[in-house]
Amino acid sequence: MRHRIAAVTAAALLPLAGATGIAEAQPASLYAPSAVVLAVAPGDASAAVSRATALSCAPTAQGTHPDPGAACAALTATAGNLDALLAAPDRNRACPMHYDPVTVTADGVWKGSRISWKHTFSNACTMSATLNGNAVFAF
Repeated sequence: MRHRIAAVTAAALLPLAGATGIAEAQPASLYAPSAVVLAVAPGDASAAVSRATALSCAPTAQGTHPDPGAACAALTATAGNLDALLAAPDRNRACPMHYDPVTVTADGVWKGSRISWKHTFSNACTMSATLNGNAVFAF
């Protein structure tokens, strides 16, 4: 009798086994991730970070950056290419000719692609003149 109950139960559950299907991964969002950590460090490329901020641009601009909307707009305008943010230094701005390096970095994901960028300026004045008031590193 015990075997008959087990057989009937197994026969009843067998058709349901095919109904479970295969779980498919669904995207958590319709937007490709765009989240970047921006940092400024006094010194060369191996210097410790003195200040940093987080920036997320999809679906809306947010994060600890003081102006995430302007920073995301600047990154969107360059398609996430941080080298494109660098301009010829403003000729109307005089910077001292001393070497006191400042390194800026950006690490994260832009439109689903991994980015890791680093640039060292000869001093803070040169950094400011080269970025020409760009909002990305204005924190």
